[in-house]
Amino acid sequence: MTDIVLRDVDDILADRIRRVADRRGWDLPHTLLHLLERGLHVCEDEGAVRFDSDESEVLQQALEALRGVPDDPGYSLIGRVRPPPGREGAES
Repeated sequence: MTDIVLRDVDDILADRIRRVADRRGWDLPHTLLHLLERGLHVCEDEGAVRFDSDESEVLQQALEALRGVPDDPGYSLIGRVRPPPGREGAES
């Protein structure tokens, strides 16, 4: 495995890395490797969340089930926004 050497790291960043290591009970090399791997995943995926096919199917089924919730004055309105008076049917 290649050694990773960080030079000219400011004190604040070094302290943040040490705090992660302390919280997790890891040594600094393990912590740096973990943070580098996670950071690469975020940069490569540009922060996108991806589901595998099983997760996507379950999520789609849950969304379909939610569409079937009857229109009542309470529960089914959670998360829905009614248009202001006089704007019913107006396009956004």
